[in-house]
Amino acid sequence: MPKKFTVEVNSQWCKGCGLCLAVCPKKVFDFDENLKSTPKRMEDCIGCKQCDNICPDLAITVEGSA
Repeated sequence: MPKKFTVEVNSQWCKGCGLCLAVCPKKVFDFDENLKSTPKRMEDCIGCKQCDNICPDLAITVEGSA
């Protein structure tokens, strides 16, 4: 059974730079109506944490669950 991941974005910290959108290999993120990053396709997340690593505002958290 594939591992599931939870992606959270702290919208108060996110400045909408779009780096996470650019780096995500599965295109999990999109912009919301406030031009902040939001995980729209969390079920596609493979847990690579590239978004977490590239976020300059430390606004993204990726956690795995069995």
